[in-house]
Amino acid sequence: MAFLRSVTSFDTGPVLYGDQVVLRIPQMSDFSAWADLRAASRNFLVPWEPTWPADDLTRASFRRRIRRYQRDVHEGLTYPFFVYLRDEDALVGGLTLSNIRRGVAQCCSVGYWIGEPYQRCGLMSDAVRTVLPFAFDVLNLHRVEAACLPTNKASINLLQGCQFTEEGFARRYLKINGVWQDHLLFAVVAGDI
Repeated sequence: MAFLRSVTSFDTGPVLYGDQVVLRIPQMSDFSAWADLRAASRNFLVPWEPTWPADDLTRASFRRRIRRYQRDVHEGLTYPFFVYLRDEDALVGGLTLSNIRRGVAQCCSVGYWIGEPYQRCGLMSDAVRTVLPFAFDVLNLHRVEAACLPTNKASINLLQGCQFTEEGFARRYLKINGVWQDHLLFAVVAGDI
């Protein structure tokens, strides 16, 4: 299987290689690239994300984020990845496997963001396709869930293109940009891909 050749584990966590992108756990050295991309993409991202804290793009806030990421990865609760172009080492976005549940559920949620300059280039689709074998084959999960706003056609197309099935509608499911918003629910299960 090609995936087994595409995972490298460093002290900082797994590194996943897609066709166009590389996914790796964020590190403090990513701060400048992350802050610059998020700042430049703010107006593009705000309608689809939770409210940004006032200090969100500061080094201190990023340091707290990195500490939380390290703790969550160590405990197997969350796997946050920054998405980089494979050939250029440019940060293009982020993807997180979160809410990892064991026991009878064996599932997690996937969330992602892409910087405005990199939208609609297939990069996040490649990232999602790259992380699914990690979720199923390495983490041994059975199901990966996602939710998106009904008006987010790009995200709906991305999920459907990555073999996610629309499963329903959740009223006021997540608080996006300060408002509880309805969401479409999607999932893919082991064996679908």
